[in-house]
Amino acid sequence: MKNMIIVMFIIFGISEARLKVGFHRKTCPDAESIVGGFVRDAAQFNPQIPAFMLRLHFHDCFVQGCDGSILIDNGPISEKLAVGHQGVKGFDVIENAKAQLEFVCPGVVSCADIVAIAARDAVAFTFGPIYEVETGRKDGFVSNISLADNMPDFRDSIHLLKKKFFDKGLTEKDLVVLTGAHTIGTTACFFLMDRLYNFVPGGGPDPSINPDFLPELMETCPPEGDINFRLPIDHDSGENFDNGILQNIRSGFAVLQSDSKLLDDPETKQILDSYFGSTNQSSFEADFVTSMVKMGRVGVKTSSKRGEIRRVCNTFND
Repeated sequence: MKNMIIVMFIIFGISEARLKVGFHRKTCPDAESIVGGFVRDAAQFNPQIPAFMLRLHFHDCFVQGCDGSILIDNGPISEKLAVGHQGVKGFDVIENAKAQLEFVCPGVVSCADIVAIAARDAVAFTFGPIYEVETGRKDGFVSNISLADNMPDFRDSIHLLKKKFFDKGLTEKDLVVLTGAHTIGTTACFFLMDRLYNFVPGGGPDPSINPDFLPELMETCPPEGDINFRLPIDHDSGENFDNGILQNIRSGFAVLQSDSKLLDDPETKQILDSYFGSTNQSSFEADFVTSMVKMGRVGVKTSSKRGEIRRVCNTFND
C-alpha cells in the first residue's frame, strides 16, 4: 500500500489538485460567461476558433501543466515558438477575454483558467457535451521553448504516444478520447506529404489509408501542391463535435498519421471499438468530458509560490 501511495504521488504530485467548479463564483461571478461570449463572438467570424481553443488548452497542459506558459511572448525563447506548437492559434481570443476580465474584476482570473474555460465553451459551441470546468489555476512563472520538446507528434508511434500520455498521468483511454478532439478543426497538407508519398518503410502511401480515401487525399494534397492548404481532420464532419472521427479512424479514413496509430495497439484499438456496436456501447461524449477535466488538472499551480494572476496573458507580471 505504501508503494502504491508513492506511485500515485509521483503521477499526480505535479498537480496541487485544489481546483474546483465555481472557484470564481464570489470573486468574479460573470467570469465564465464573459469568456464564453468572446469565444462565441470570435467563432461567428472564424469557424476554426473552437478547434483553436481546444488545441490551445491541450498544448498548454502538455508542456509544464495547465499554467498559461504557451501564451507568453518572451522573444526567441518563447514556448509558443516550439516546433511542436506550430499551427497553434487563438491567442487573441484569450487576450481579449483577459482584458475584459481585468476591467470587471482585476487580478482574479488567471490566463490558464481562461484557456480551460474557452476550451469547454468551444466544445459546447460545436454541439458537443456541456460540462462544468474546474478553475483556480495560477499562471506559471516559466516559458521556454526547450521545455516543449516532448509534445505528442503526428509522426510518433503508438508506443511513444502512450508514453507521453502516461508521463502526464493520462491513460490509453485518455489518449483515444482526447484524439477525438480532432472531430473539429483542420490540418495542413504539410503534415500529410510523407504519409502520402514517402511513407516509411518502402516509400509510397501509408498502406493503412483506405484505398477509397487515398485518391481524395492525393487530389487535395498533390506532390507539388500547396503544403499550407488545409483540410478537415474529421472527414465529412469537420465542424461538428461527434464521434465520426473515431469511426473514420476505424475505417482507414484517418487524415493524420498519429490518429491512425490507435489501430496499432490492442488496448487503444479495443477502446476505439468500444464506442461502436449494438450492445454495451461506451459514451464517447461522457468519456471525453472525463478526460478533459482530468487533463485540465495536469501540473496546475494553485499557490502564490508557484504561480501568479497575470495582468496580461502574454507577459509575466513585473
